[in-house]
Amino acid sequence: MCGIVGYTGNKQAYPIVIKGLQRLEYRGYDSAGIALLGSSLKIYKKKGKVSALEKDVIGKDLEGNTGIGHTRWATHGEPNDANAHPHQSQSGRLAMIHNGIIENYASIKQELLLKDYHFTSDTDTEVLLNFIEDVQYNNECSLEEAIRIALKRVVGAYCILLISKDEPETIYAARKGSPLVIGVGDGEYFLASDASPIIEYTKEVIYVNDFEMAIVRPGELILKNLGNEKQTPFITKLDMELAAIEKGGFEHFMLKEIYDQPDTVFDCQRGRLLPETGQIIMSGIDNNMDMLINAPRIIIVACGTSWHAGLIAEYWIEELCRIPVEVEYASEFRYRNPVINKGDVIIAISQSGETADTLVALENVKKQGAFIFGIVNVVGSSIARMSHAGAYTHAGPEIGVASTKAFTAQLTVLMMMALKIGYAKKTIAYERYYSLMVELVAVPNKIRQIIKNVAGIQRIAKKYKDANDFLFLGRGYNFPIALEGALKLKEVSYIHAEGYPAAEMKHGPIALVDETLPVVFVATRDTYYQKIVSNVQEIKARKGKIIAVVAEGDDVITHIANDVIAIPDADELIGPLLNVIPLQLLSYYVGIEKGLDVDKPRNLAKSVTVE
Repeated sequence: MCGIVGYTGNKQAYPIVIKGLQRLEYRGYDSAGIALLGSSLKIYKKKGKVSALEKDVIGKDLEGNTGIGHTRWATHGEPNDANAHPHQSQSGRLAMIHNGIIENYASIKQELLLKDYHFTSDTDTEVLLNFIEDVQYNNECSLEEAIRIALKRVVGAYCILLISKDEPETIYAARKGSPLVIGVGDGEYFLASDASPIIEYTKEVIYVNDFEMAIVRPGELILKNLGNEKQTPFITKLDMELAAIEKGGFEHFMLKEIYDQPDTVFDCQRGRLLPETGQIIMSGIDNNMDMLINAPRIIIVACGTSWHAGLIAEYWIEELCRIPVEVEYASEFRYRNPVINKGDVIIAISQSGETADTLVALENVKKQGAFIFGIVNVVGSSIARMSHAGAYTHAGPEIGVASTKAFTAQLTVLMMMALKIGYAKKTIAYERYYSLMVELVAVPNKIRQIIKNVAGIQRIAKKYKDANDFLFLGRGYNFPIALEGALKLKEVSYIHAEGYPAAEMKHGPIALVDETLPVVFVATRDTYYQKIVSNVQEIKARKGKIIAVVAEGDDVITHIANDVIAIPDADELIGPLLNVIPLQLLSYYVGIEKGLDVDKPRNLAKSVTVE
């Protein structure tokens, strides 16, 4: 979850590291810090956002051609200056930053306390750093060997960057379960949790694998595994532009990314969805079609917003492909002993491709022989590399913590998958297959129509910004959209919100309805429309405040609801791609009306790379 960045080369490190932290702040913003190596080792760290650190270092010595920086999402120890990274070893020789959790740090700490080590923080990171130093002292070995010995002992996830006064141009880096990418420049190297701090300087990167260590110094990169065997670095070209990680004139990344969605959905379809020839080209499916069409069962594993995408895919795949589907929270699935049968297909959905729970769940089922199909956004991510096959969503970098464009890109991939497999399996007629292709092609323009008409959504947000609770209701394909709408509102406005199937309303949630409760209905025209009308009337009879997302031209719910958001009509299977857009905008504007930082909601981080 934390963001890490490092640089070694012929430039001053501070400007590169601090800019990298600004770009990684979406990964955590409880505190931030830097360590710089030049004529001396200097460490500066501060509770709060990166801007607080920038103010704190004004007028201080920032000299040094080697540096590491960290922006923290707290796990062990509360957010404060002492617990901020980098941490310094007891001798003062070493400094280290860390993303992850060392699960057995308490037992190691007890060993070190018995050796008269003292700790200035509550973090597992300081324990690991002093353990590395202790290993080096006791074994009279190199720092490289001490890191290797220590990491074989620890249990948990980590990505570390470590520097030493004794080697002022060298950064030691290692990873297990937390991402690390190394940018290759002209005699210089850039290290980071993801590519966003790197693309300004180079597009040549190396994705470090689990249980690998990198030793970088100007003009030299050595990659080894923890068995001390040299590895051959594989350089990949980044397919990312600097403009993609900048706001582009928008006040917030979240709003920019909502407005990006016509382009991201189109980019996701480009080269794949070809209605002029009636084809959907997806090599990950084409190369494994027999396995997919004959799968006795599909299990979708994901977390958060990606889990909601999986729920919609369950409806689609069962409807179009007639394959049984189960959707699992990866955070629960990883701890179960699931029954995995021969031929089962696991679809893993993750924006970052680094979600810790999803990765562990995949490791478990892979050992049982399951076929893994990954749907991720980040090229070269851990889930992409672990999967047998997959599809990238091509949504581009998503900086806002609350996921928006990644969700609609995931849905686009999942719908194309369902259509392609269903048609190959002959569980869907060509006419239906083709009509849904045409509907999917029309989605980008329909999203453009929705985001042109935000004034009404802004008015609704202002009207209900002081509500204490919201209820979101939908049926069928739109039940998961109700869940996603509730999640978005919680994330960026801190208003308690719940999503339910509308038919479940009478089984408990209706007790919450009074004249103060806003109830959001996803009520576009579909198979369940008349049922939804009845549900709306039941809320109206109990004086609930009804906000309805309806299809243009609706003349029934429009006359019942207190507030209406009309959107272009679409086939009910394609509807979720459109129906979520006004709910994203509603959440954004409620957060703005409340004066909140919608890009950096409290207690949240973008990529959940720790348990």
